Amino acid sequence: MSKLIIIPTPIGNLKDITFRAIEVLKESDLILAEDTRKTGILLNHYNIENKTEAYHKFNEHKKVQSIIERLNSGMQIGLVTDAGTPGISDPGFLLVRECILNNIKVETLPGATAFVPALINSGFPSEKFCFEGFLPQKKGRTKRLKELSDEKRTMIFYESPHRLIKTLKQFEEYFGKDRIISVSRELTKIYEENIRGKAEELINHFNEKIVKGEIVIIVEGVGKKIEGD
Repeated sequence: MSKLIIIPTPIGNLKDITFRAIEVLKESDLILAEDTRKTGILLNHYNIENKTEAYHKFNEHKKVQSIIERLNSGMQIGLVTDAGTPGISDPGFLLVRECILNNIKVETLPGATAFVPALINSGFPSEKFCFEGFLPQKKGRTKRLKELSDEKRTMIFYESPHRLIKTLKQFEEYFGKDRIISVSRELTKIYEENIRGKAEELINHFNEKIVKGEIVIIVEGVGKKIEGD
């Protein structure tokens, strides 16, 4: 039966994948991967030899219709990204939406996503939170930061290493010098780091080192001070 299956993959440690995800990868007629080379490392680790095909933000609009056609022909297709759950700041939404419009079954497996461990590690309230993902790089960035300055919920952002300092400086400017921030990087890997403090403290910390890896930034909401702050 034709089906699109969304398959979360490890955010670092290759052991952080479910038995079911491995089983589905082996059963898929085709695996759509954000980067076939990176996915190949995971597949080789688990002796999975199924065919892969590149599907990423630069080609997803061009390829979505051909994928729908193959699904309609009866294929079972798995969708993965470089790390984590497809659709969370990664390709996935467009294809899922098209499948729904074409009455094609979509199944999403539970699994790894970077912001959950970062949120728990932060120690900030997690009963309600605001997931922002990547801020706009240029147009709309300042406007969004101003809008978020009064956000009462814990806020979650993704950021790249080369923009980390810039973003922390902007958080200090728009959210205030006393706002507490938690930065998590290289989650589940050997050099995992979770550090918490005011923006100035974090800027000084990261200015003294070469920053690598995927980064999750957690910012406390307005009026949400916890014991010890």
